[in-house]
Amino acid sequence: MSYEDAWNDPDMRRWVDHVLSDMKPKMEASALVMQIVPSNYGDVKLWVELGASIMMDKPIIAVEVEGRQAPAKLRAIADEVVVLPRGVTPQASSELEAAVRRVTGR
Repeated sequence: MSYEDAWNDPDMRRWVDHVLSDMKPKMEASALVMQIVPSNYGDVKLWVELGASIMMDKPIIAVEVEGRQAPAKLRAIADEVVVLPRGVTPQASSELEAAVRRVTGR
């Protein structure tokens, strides 16, 4: 499929409409963006959300779970990097809450 064909594909148009009508307003209303670092860097949804959060100048918290390390560029731009070697646990919840408080100043 060519680049031009992809943009004319009905599924692509629906996805773009979703990004603009659903994701964008939610992100604009949010105080920050918290991204769990994926095990597969081919996550297009994450790419779009991360790019939008950068362009909207949102504070970014990158969450490394169970050995998934953020790429160096993400670590460089993130306001906080939270490392959760055991995944999301009750103790991890308090670490995430503390990071949110530091980033938002609340």
